[in-house]
Amino acid sequence: MKQYSLTINGKTYDVRIDSVRDGKADVTVNGTPCRVELPEEAKPVQTAAKARKVRQTPAPAPKREPTAAGAASDVVAPMSGIIKEILVREGQEVTRGQRVAVLEAMKMENDLLAGCSGNVTGIYVSKGDPVSDGATILTIR
Repeated sequence: MKQYSLTINGKTYDVRIDSVRDGKADVTVNGTPCRVELPEEAKPVQTAAKARKVRQTPAPAPKREPTAAGAASDVVAPMSGIIKEILVREGQEVTRGQRVAVLEAMKMENDLLAGCSGNVTGIYVSKGDPVSDGATILTIR
């Protein structure tokens, strides 16, 4: 999956390429999924070596340790950037997968999601703060 921030005629579009197959690309533009037909010159060329390859074995999914009841879960920055928004407050109850903050990196906004359900027990950054890759944004217990 590749992500781009494109400016066309002064308007910025956040584009994520989800997949490319048979001359068509599944993309998400500003959060809206789209299917794009690629022109002939943009279609990938299959080499003889790839054509002979019959079967690909997917990599096994990484094993995740279960989170014990009452265990704390940190929401960390996946990359360096600037905190655009903190969407929760200390003491607030959140559910797993809920948007809790927004990080801007390389002119793209990235949603930071709760890794578990629980209560926000600590917020360690404020709107506008620069953060580095792996920095703890908040803790949920």
